[in-house]
Amino acid sequence: MRSESAALRSLPASTEVPAPPSRADRLRALGSESFDLLVIGGGVTGAGAARDAALRGLKVALVEREDFASGTSSRSSRLIHGGLRYLEHGHLGLVFESSIERRRLLHLAPHLVRPLAFIWPVYEGARVPRWKLNAGLMLYDALSLFRNVKAYQRLSLKQLVEAEPGIRSEGLKGGARYYDAATDDARLTLANALGASEAGAVVLNHASVKRLVLEDGKVKGAVVVDHLTGLEHTVHARAVVNATGPWSDEIRRLDSSQQERTGPAVRGSKGVHIAVPRSRLNIGDALTLLSPVDGRVMFILPADAFTLIGTTETATRAHPAEVRASEADVAYLLSSANAFFPEANLTREDMVSAWAGIRPLAASGYHGNSDAGSASREHSIDVSPSGVLAISGGKLTTFRVMARDVVNAVERHLSRPHKKPVTHEQPLPGGDILKLDAEFAAAKQEVGDAATGEHLVRAYGSRWHAVWALTRESPALAEPLVEGLPYRRAEAAWGVSHEMVQTLADLLIRRLKVAFETRDQGRAAAVRAAEVMAPLLGWDTAETERQLAAYAVDAQRIFGVDPSDA
Repeated sequence: MRSESAALRSLPASTEVPAPPSRADRLRALGSESFDLLVIGGGVTGAGAARDAALRGLKVALVEREDFASGTSSRSSRLIHGGLRYLEHGHLGLVFESSIERRRLLHLAPHLVRPLAFIWPVYEGARVPRWKLNAGLMLYDALSLFRNVKAYQRLSLKQLVEAEPGIRSEGLKGGARYYDAATDDARLTLANALGASEAGAVVLNHASVKRLVLEDGKVKGAVVVDHLTGLEHTVHARAVVNATGPWSDEIRRLDSSQQERTGPAVRGSKGVHIAVPRSRLNIGDALTLLSPVDGRVMFILPADAFTLIGTTETATRAHPAEVRASEADVAYLLSSANAFFPEANLTREDMVSAWAGIRPLAASGYHGNSDAGSASREHSIDVSPSGVLAISGGKLTTFRVMARDVVNAVERHLSRPHKKPVTHEQPLPGGDILKLDAEFAAAKQEVGDAATGEHLVRAYGSRWHAVWALTRESPALAEPLVEGLPYRRAEAAWGVSHEMVQTLADLLIRRLKVAFETRDQGRAAAVRAAEVMAPLLGWDTAETERQLAAYAVDAQRIFGVDPSDA
């Protein structure tokens, strides 16, 4: 057993940023209070729903079996986008909705969601010729009500080569530049979890549902196991939402009213990404490409000192907790990238990391034997005979709409008067920034390093001052976690005190991108992080060693590459 140390209370108090209640207090509340709503699942949809519900005045509990965004929500393409490729399948409503949400999130979380320009090159004989691309982009801008960051631009052959000098010019006809947005998917999820907590919700990671509590055939809560102590707590709730994404059918199996259900409600597809050093594939804008291997849409994306290549879309038999990239996935992505940037000549040795996630597509979104690429990304909500509300499908960009819709359904289920949601206008935690460039300049001046200053603003928004303030009390916290990357030890302390970090993986894989950006997937950084976290979390020497071993297992589970497809 472990407990949070009194050392947490010795950290400098921030008058600006409220810290969540202690884990002990949250566990106590979970087992002793009655709730209007229990949300199962701490991905972006579940966290968003908990925040929306709490802001509407519902008494809310949220439990997550691992950590916030530990599944699909931390393994995406990190894009907030209208979904240009969905036009090809006629999903105009989804594109319209996504375009609105893209614009909204750029304002509600300017530190986490930023504009990103994309270039789409067109080659001779391409499945999408220039006329079709231009028509699609014109419709794309129209569906955003011509309020995108900028209007799309046609690019001549000369203009495109000037923009991306390394791109293969053979057969190149020209292309276009259009605009979407990039995000930090895990921190976007965390911002919703923190926002839920600050609105009064009891939010707990590393706690899973063991069984549902049913009375007279109706769900009245759940028995929750705290993974850090092994203790069980019965949570009493008038409504339960299943927002577990690829794990949705596991929760359904706990519901005796659904024992006769045939077929899965969620059909996941595996998406793989790899990261290579920016120096090996130095692109200007992001690129949207049609893979020469199978013709499907893929992206090459700038990510600070790295370039991301993704994604695949294949069926998998792997459990959501065990899904990984395979050597075939890596070869596909490298081959596709090399086809467009032959001089880069990327090899397996260039890869810094590879990861996979499962898209939790609603089974109803598939039509006949259609593949996942053409399956609808629309979300659906259903209510079991016992009253469990389950939300499935959707995409990262539309998480706020999904959360709104499921909370609307909860209100109807509880026969509560509808209360207008405010998430469409209330900034996410840290999002109350007037001028981003001014924050970057201030952070650079105070921190003394432009890269670290920008990272702090991007990660914490207006709250970066409070994070860096820790270094004034303890100058050692200003030291880097990894040489050459912008992450500092102060972030480990802040993660424990203000972001519900309980394990090294919470910090190095989800609060920060250390594991994605180091060839050892953060194992060396884990030793440095543990030096900060151990006294704050009450780890003795034996527990610290156990935590380091557990981190190595987590890193291998997520970033290991399988020899063949599972």
